[in-house]
Amino acid sequence: MGKTIIQQARGHGSKTYRVRPKGYIYRIQYPNVNFSGKIKIADLINSPAHSCPLVKLIIDGAIFYIPAANGIYQGQEIEFESDKIQPGNVVRLKNIPFDARIFNIEIRPGDGGKMIRTSGGSAGVIRRSEKEITVLMPSKREVNLNPECRATIGVIAGEGRKLKPIAKAGKKHHMMKARNKLWPRTSAVKFNAVDHPFGGGRGKRIKSKIAKRNAPAGAKVGHIRPSRTGVRK
Repeated sequence: MGKTIIQQARGHGSKTYRVRPKGYIYRIQYPNVNFSGKIKIADLINSPAHSCPLVKLIIDGAIFYIPAANGIYQGQEIEFESDKIQPGNVVRLKNIPFDARIFNIEIRPGDGGKMIRTSGGSAGVIRRSEKEITVLMPSKREVNLNPECRATIGVIAGEGRKLKPIAKAGKKHHMMKARNKLWPRTSAVKFNAVDHPFGGGRGKRIKSKIAKRNAPAGAKVGHIRPSRTGVRK
């Protein structure tokens, strides 16, 4: 009897492949678009679902969380809509100089920040016009954004996260489980034939697999209905 492959089992959302609800209780977002002024950092939080520490801000009784900039501390005051370009301040792209590093960048004004949120990440403004601001991403890709989008000045804290070696497999297991990542990863050709379309290769004589045209998303692996296969003669 056949067996559901891992892609389909994860998509089904059973308890085995479901993340703990308390792992993602902190939602990253900026305050209201029109908010400006100074605010004191209430706390620095270690979130299991994020690779960087988070800053807790309390504004008029509402709580907001944003990624922490490298070098900030609890009790420090950060500014929104400020002319001061210093780590932690939130500034609109049109007011950011070319030599400043930025992170947690909004794609659309008011969306709360969607880009550059991983520890150690940062981007920079390379071109500016009245209609759009061009930002150079860490991948060397250029992105054009609205000048009214906001970003945080500095580099995200936790840059040395990957320098510490993971000495035990159990440590890696708990790290991946906190974010609902599939680990350890096994090569598809080493699966049994009932577990994966690439499985059951019988050693090194592995044959090409062609997914059926109407196969579900989880089973569409390998050649996706090519017009022909084999060496052209």
